[in-house]
Amino acid sequence: MFKRQTTGSIVCPACGRLVGINDSTCFNCGRPNPGMWGYALLFRRLGYDLSFVNVVIWGCSGLYLATLITTLLVDSDNIGVGGPFSLLSPGPKSLFLFGESGAVPMFVFGRWWTVLSAAWLHGGLLHILFNMMWVRQLAPATGIEYGMGRMVIIYTVSSIVGFLASSCSGAFLGFLPGPFRGASFTVGASAPIFGLLGALVYSGKRGSSAMGRQAMTFAVILFVFGLVMPRIDNWAHLGGFAGGYLMSKKLDPLQPERTDHLIIALICVGLTVLSILLSIVHGLKFL
Repeated sequence: MFKRQTTGSIVCPACGRLVGINDSTCFNCGRPNPGMWGYALLFRRLGYDLSFVNVVIWGCSGLYLATLITTLLVDSDNIGVGGPFSLLSPGPKSLFLFGESGAVPMFVFGRWWTVLSAAWLHGGLLHILFNMMWVRQLAPATGIEYGMGRMVIIYTVSSIVGFLASSCSGAFLGFLPGPFRGASFTVGASAPIFGLLGALVYSGKRGSSAMGRQAMTFAVILFVFGLVMPRIDNWAHLGGFAGGYLMSKKLDPLQPERTDHLIIALICVGLTVLSILLSIVHGLKFL
């Protein structure tokens, strides 16, 4: 599976036409380095999302278990055992340690990098189950429209914009009514999930109209749900949707994906891992 191909032809990942493995550009669509240094077949086997769905699901699940274990060790009185929305919820010390975002972590403790780490943490069993279901549905669809690299970029940028919007509104718009107030503390993959919805809405305007309409319907339903349900971070949803939509305009789905998009996507994943590690190192002194 990991063997590098050095001769023969390969299907261009951007346009689907046959090209030489060593061609510098695809003669059909102009994509540079369509052979991806001889590893194009590996990328195809990983799928449209570069196995990013598995990375998110396993990463979020592992961090969720880590926050629960840490809660049992240092904050056992605060583990959630009540209603369905607080079932098996990690304690506040544990979520802070691993990188939750919000007005307090951002502006009181200066943990600005949590706009990346917070999307990989969850506040309860139902929270992570529902979010992972949405990731499984939306990430491959976005990968088909934009390519695997650009999908990861959209996911990451949406997380940054969503949690930045939530943290800023929590710090400066606290006078607003509950659903519009922002968050002092916030976690969850819903910000980048809304970013994927925003990306699909934009791609609908550029061609895939049926998918765009369906994505907009989902987004509206989830926005309304957030307004009527307590403890929903609506600013993270709104910011994530805006971040995904605007980033998609920059990464035009009608243009072929480039090799540098894959490189940027790997950098995004690396920065996310670094943000979690930095949160732990910085947060240990507050336990």
